[in-house]
Formats: sequence, C-alpha cells, structure tokens
Amino acid sequence: MRSPSPVPPSPDTPGRRDYVATPSPVLSDQSSSSIPAYFPTPVSYKIQPYSEDRSASPPPEPSEQDADCGLSYKFHPWVTGSPPSPSPARPSDDWTPYDNRVAFELAELLYQKEQMSAGNIDSLLELWHASLLKHGDTPPFHNHTELYETIDQTPWGDVDWESFDMSYGGPQPNGEVPSWMNDVYTVHFRNPRSVVLNMLKNPDFKDEIDYTPFQEFSQDTSRRLKNFLGGDWAWRQADAIAELPGTKDSSFVPIILGSDKTTVSVATGQNDYYPLYLSIGNVHNNVRRAHRNAVAVIAFLAIPKTTRRHANSVEYRKFRRQMFHSSLSRILQPLKSGMTTPEIVRCGDGHFRKVVFGLGPYIADYPEQALLACIVQGWCPVCRNPNKDLDNPDSAGRRTRQMVDYLATEFDLGPLWNQHGIVGDVVPFTNDFPRADIHELLSPDILHQLIKGTFKDHLVSWIELYLKREHREARAAEILAEIDRRIAVVPPFSKLRGFHEGRGFKQWTGDDSKALMKVYLPAIDGLVPSQMVLTIRYFLEFCYLARRDVHNEKTTSQMAAALIKFREHREIFRETGVRPDGFSLPRQHSLEHYEDRIWEFAAPNGLCSSITESKHIQAVKEPWRRSNRHKALGQMLLTNQRLDKISAARIDFAARGMLEETCLQAASSSLLSSNLSLTSGTIASPVEDRESISIGLVQGRRSLMASTRQRNHTRTIDQLAVEFDIPDLQEYIRRFLYHQLCAASTGLSGAAVELNMCPPLPDNNPLTLSIFYSATATFYAPSDSSGVDGMRSEIVRATPRWRNGAPRFDCVFINRRNDLPGLLGLDVARVRMLFSFRYQGTVFHCAAVHWYWRIEDEPDEDTGMWVVKPSYFRRGRARLPLISVVHLDTIVRACHLIGVSIGNPVPVDLAGHSSLDHFKTFFVNKFIDHHAFELLHLST
Repeated sequence: MRSPSPVPPSPDTPGRRDYVATPSPVLSDQSSSSIPAYFPTPVSYKIQPYSEDRSASPPPEPSEQDADCGLSYKFHPWVTGSPPSPSPARPSDDWTPYDNRVAFELAELLYQKEQMSAGNIDSLLELWHASLLKHGDTPPFHNHTELYETIDQTPWGDVDWESFDMSYGGPQPNGEVPSWMNDVYTVHFRNPRSVVLNMLKNPDFKDEIDYTPFQEFSQDTSRRLKNFLGGDWAWRQADAIAELPGTKDSSFVPIILGSDKTTVSVATGQNDYYPLYLSIGNVHNNVRRAHRNAVAVIAFLAIPKTTRRHANSVEYRKFRRQMFHSSLSRILQPLKSGMTTPEIVRCGDGHFRKVVFGLGPYIADYPEQALLACIVQGWCPVCRNPNKDLDNPDSAGRRTRQMVDYLATEFDLGPLWNQHGIVGDVVPFTNDFPRADIHELLSPDILHQLIKGTFKDHLVSWIELYLKREHREARAAEILAEIDRRIAVVPPFSKLRGFHEGRGFKQWTGDDSKALMKVYLPAIDGLVPSQMVLTIRYFLEFCYLARRDVHNEKTTSQMAAALIKFREHREIFRETGVRPDGFSLPRQHSLEHYEDRIWEFAAPNGLCSSITESKHIQAVKEPWRRSNRHKALGQMLLTNQRLDKISAARIDFAARGMLEETCLQAASSSLLSSNLSLTSGTIASPVEDRESISIGLVQGRRSLMASTRQRNHTRTIDQLAVEFDIPDLQEYIRRFLYHQLCAASTGLSGAAVELNMCPPLPDNNPLTLSIFYSATATFYAPSDSSGVDGMRSEIVRATPRWRNGAPRFDCVFINRRNDLPGLLGLDVARVRMLFSFRYQGTVFHCAAVHWYWRIEDEPDEDTGMWVVKPSYFRRGRARLPLISVVHLDTIVRACHLIGVSIGNPVPVDLAGHSSLDHFKTFFVNKFIDHHAFELLHLST
C-alpha cells in the first residue's frame, strides 16, 4: 500500500497520484515535440463550492432586456465579452481564388453537393468545353485537377492536418511478443486552437452566439435554461477565470468535445475509424444541431488492434486506455496557454475580443464515458453509488477529481477497482488542464442513454421477455404478432417512419428507435399489465421533457415527478421475474443526473451524441466512399479539408452580400445594368410562377395551400359534393360565410343560426371552387428537428389517391381557446377537402372537416393520451358525419390519431391508410413529435 495521506488534498492543489509522478513506463511518443507523451504536468485551480439550492440565484437586477418577449438577462460582471472596434469590411466583388461566382458555385456543386468523381468531372467539363468552342469560350475549369487546385488555394478554413506516432514502450514478454507491442500508432489531428478561432470568426454565427455567461429570466423572474452559457457551470467557470490576472472584460470559450468509433464497411480492410469532434459552447444549441460548421472533426484517434488471444490481457487494456488519454492531452495542448492567459481573437461580427478557453462538456455514450472517467464498466462516471445498487436513495455523493486523487493515494489498484470502480493506473486527460474535472464534464446523452439504451435495449426487450415468461410460447407469439400489427396499421403522418412489418427486425438505428417510441405505447395497451404501460408512459414523458428546447424549474420538476413514477411502476418487472436482480443499469441510472446536468449545461438537446453521429456521415462515411479504399484515411483528411474550405468560402462570400440572388438572377441583373438585352426574354423567379397561396402568420403558425390546383376535378359545388361525399357542402359553405362576415357583429356562430340567415350563394354567377390535395402548416417547434429559426413545416394531405394508391385524409388540430391546456383548448378534425373560392371580391382558403369529439375531459389514465371518436348525427335512419367548413387559419397543425384496439384484434388485412375508417375510438398521439407533446401534455 502506498504512503497514506493524513487528509485529502486541499481544493487549491491538484492532488496528483504519487504513482504518476514519473514518465510513463508503457507509452513512448515518437514525435519530436517536447510535449509529454501522456502524463500531464500538475496544475492548480480553484474549485467553487457546489450548491444544490438552484433558487440561490437572485432575480436579475436591472439589466439587458428583450422587449419583444419579456426576457431579462443577468450577465457575469467580470467575464463580459466587451468588444473593441470592428475591423474594416472587405470588398464585395472579390471571388478569389475563383475567377467568378460561376466557378465557385460549380466547384461547390461538383465537389461538395454531388461529390462527383474525378473522372466524371473531367467528362462533364469536356462536354461543356465542346459546346463552347463555337463561341470561343471555355468552362471555368479545364479538368478536375484545376478544380481541386483552386479549392486548395482557398484562404479560409485552412487548418492543415498533422500527425504524431505512439507506441508501446514497456517490458515485453519472453518468447512470442504480441504484435500490438511492436506496432506504431499514428494519430492525425488539426490544431484545435485554429479550428476554434475559425468558428469564432465565422460571420454565419454572429447573431446566434454568446460571449459571456449569463442567467436568463422570464417575466415572473424564474430562471430559463436554453443555451449553454446560460447554465450554472459556465457561471462558475467565469468566477474562477475572474481570479486570473488580465481577464477583466474577457469572453469565455468552452471547448465541447465528442468522440465515438464508427464503422464504414464490414467487408474491406480497415473499416473502423475513431473521429474526435470539437465545438464551442458559445454558439446556440440550434446552430450546433443544424450542423452549420459549428461541429468540426479535429482528429482521427488510433485504434490499437490485436488477436482475440491478447484482447483481454491486462497490459493491452491498460495500453489502450493510456494511449486514448495521452492522445487527447497531446491534441488539446495548443489550447492550454489560452486557458489561463487571455488571447485577442477576431469574432464573426468583425470585433476583436479577449477570450479565455476552457474544457467544456464531453459528448459520449456510456462505454466512452467509462473510458473517459477512468471507471470500471458498470459503475456510474458521475456519482459514487455502488455498481450493484446504482439507484440507492442514500446516495454516496459525487465523483470529483479531488476525491479520486485522494482515494488513489490510500488504496491499491485492486480495492480501487472492486470497491470504488476506479481504474487506478490511468489518469483522465482533463487532469492536464486547468478548471477541468471529467466527472462534471460528461454531458447527458439523450440518444444512447434514453432512446437506444433505456427504451429499446431495456424496456422493449423486457416486455417481450415478460410475455414469453408469462405465457406459453404460442400465446406469447400471438401477442407479439398483435403488437406488430398495431404498429403496422398506424396511420401515415408527415416524417413518420413506417413499420409495415412491425418492430421485428434486426438492424436498429437511432432513427428506428425514435420512430418506435412514437407509436409503441398504444400498441401494448391492454396486452400487458397496466403497470408496464405506465412504466413506458412515464419514461416517454421524462424523455420528451428532457428533449425540450427551453427548461425552467417547472419542467425540471415535471421530469423529477415522471422519474419517480417511472421507478415506482418499473418494479413490475422485478415482481414478475423479468429483472429479479433489480435495475443497476448505468444508462438507466443516468436519468437520475439529468435534472442536475440541465441546470449545469442548460437544455441537453445541444449536447446529444446524435449531433456527432450525424457528423459521421459528412466527416467519415462520405469521404471514405469517395476514396479508392487504399490507405483511405489520407484521402479522407484531404476531402475534409477541401469541404471545410468550400464551406468557409461560402460563408465569407455570403457575409459580403455576394450570394443574395441566384447565380442566374445575378448574371441577368449584371447584363441588364450594362444595358445589354437578353435574347431569351425575361427570366422569372420560380416562386412567381407558382400558384402558392400564403395565408399569413397567425400566432406563430402559418398554413400554406399547396402550390398546384388540381385540375382533374369539376369546380361546381354540387358536383364536388358528390365527388368528395359531402352532400351538404353548399350549406356548410354558407354557414362558413356567415361566420366570416357576420359573426363579429351578431356574436353567433354560423352553426347556431337558421340557414336562411346565412349569406346566399350567387345564382347568376355560380361559385367555383379550386381543389388542392395538400396544405403546409408552419409553426414554431424548436424542440423538434427544425430550421435554425425554430420553424417546422409539415404537410397536411386530403387526396383521393396518395402516391397513386389509396386515399389519404389527414387529421388536424383546430384552435378553439388559447387559455385552456391540452385538448381542452383544441378540437380534432379530419380534413375531407381542401379548397379555395372567391366571394364578393375576397378569396377564402378553406377546409371541409369531419369533427372528432373527446371521450373524456382528461387523458386516459394509463397512456396519458387523450381519446377521441368521430362525431355523427342522425337524419332519419341515416347516420351522417358532422362536417363543417373552417378557414385554413384556424388549423394549428396536423394531428396523429392511433386506433384504440383493446379487446378487438387488428384484422390481418388492415392497412395503415384504412385505420382511420376502421376504428371507433382513437388515441391522440402526443408522442408523434415534441411540439405535439408540449401542446397536449398535462403534468401530473
């Protein structure tokens, strides 16, 4: 046992382990750099005391306020990000290194968008050249070589790739030596400081970036947590930076990292790559999620490989861990000096600012988190709870850098591993940098912890296991087949992935798991015990709450309540023998830390591994496909560098106002301004030629009729009434006109007056209707995949033949009262026809809808979903649907209904497009997307 320390290290000392004070015996760095291969030099930093009292932050004193939305901000008093004067603007007619705009956009099209091969580029340019010979002209490039050389000359986004080699330097066994001990491992990287500076000066971010930590408050003085610098961690970092000399009025730049192995091929050669990604915490979450060059690949880490015989040897596993941390420490060294001494950098708004860097959150799945935190698999990297009882209510407290260093001086490697879950012979790379503690920097990971982990790998698997344990094999197979049929007949919906064969397939992706979450709950209702349905429900509510774009005390309290309910009801799996040993599962246990991490880092949707996994496509998989597969990595690095240059050039040209029109429009304007005539006539904007009808923005939403009127229908009311099976269409239109023209003065609805009081339809000039098959609803939904401005669009369809097949008539929410929650303020209806007409000089854009009424004034007690049924009325013996004509402006967005099939097996021949006509009652699916959840969810 090592020499004991009488007391833990003080907060002002690094508390280094005594066994890491000498150079590593097992790693040698073969580069010429003087940077240590692995073990970082001791550093000192001040740890701010942690407070669980989130209400300790006072309401803001008079400070900057957003008058439009009533938000106020309290900025850090020292790390203020105050800018000096901006730099002068560059000329707006310089396309260097391209000859002109055509050359730039051609290079962008061929290399970045179409990813055309060199041979095809040569063929295209040769054909183009042949067509220009008679005019004595040439294309912008002679061949692919000239195109590539021009891209390489782009002065922006130019961060060269470098490399260093690492190898094992420890003792080797007698006799046969494992190959990994003699191999040389190359790490390719780019200077992270240069990458960060490029991000900071990116003009595309200038309106969506923060330079100083802040606290954001709503009108009621409650905290709002949205973007990263609005969290408590950034504020504490600013407090620590304030103690450094020369940091007054500086800006804080947190470095966000993420890494994850990815496979590009399972059949050829080296198929695994290990990219390391970097972002900065200053850009807003929506920018990082939208992949607008706010996430960059900065390294490809080495992946040691060996035979199965040696894969589990202690020496090999230790070497892999040490090389990983050593590589990260080496790659990030250029940032270290800027973590204590401010640097002057240029920002995207043209100003120069004084900045201080700091290591921020690390995005990783659980195996990667265990590697980063140097803990044993099965333990929590954040807290000290024992691995056999992770959810123990008597928490053992948090892991900290000081705590781990102290334990390392008190215990040998065996007790560290078995009793504390610490891998004692490796030190986290963060120990080489100031103000960095890996245990507080691991970000929540919605994709792997919640969606893939807890939902798909745990809950869905447990339900299947329960059915097989509870029932005989044949009966269990019947129930699982019924679940599959329920999933398969879910009605189609905009951007919903269909499960036409149920959920029984082998290759699951993150998108598959997300899609199944949207439809799984109604599929199991009535087929498994209510307690299992409630388990799924409360987990989904927790997950959808966590994914919100903005958090506050109310949402985090709702998450805590949902977590309590989830844990209460999941005991059914222990009681039925599915989980006899309990629930000590790290990914499921991570739910315990979400509330704290939200207060630390703000909304977690800006730190999810789905961001880095999506980046794999652009940074790894597509460049690999473009390579010739022989020593592909070098070609991939060059491809990434060229893609960065093209993106940087576009940003620069756009910032100088050089890309405001299309290339053709700009060329036309240039010719016209030179008093030259166009032989081809006027070139119209594509938008001007459309018949699109904008309905305008109404309370943050907009409905837009389809751009093309359907000309294969008659236009008279009586004939359309027959075609669309709406016998009283003329009456509905007259009542609609009363509501539009008279209701404001009388206070009566068109449905409440006698028909003879409604405006008459002209006899001499019969009303004609224009039929459309779709309308686009646009609304503010920042929690979902949306544009950078948070606006999301979805298509509402009402067509007798969708994709030349079955009819499709979607359902919608219609606004009733804005002051009531959930479905109490909304009505559900099914669109039967979309049309427009002109009456007394005014064009009305309408929908004929079939109303659905609520079964109860509260959601279903098990699923938490509202239940509705189609409404009918009697006319003699006939049972007719209750239909009205409504203005398109009253439609909030599309609504997804799922048939309630409890007690009634789904017919084998039923298809999704027919399910709205088959079932008698329907769940209103609040899990179809996050905007629907926020509309319909009532907190319990």
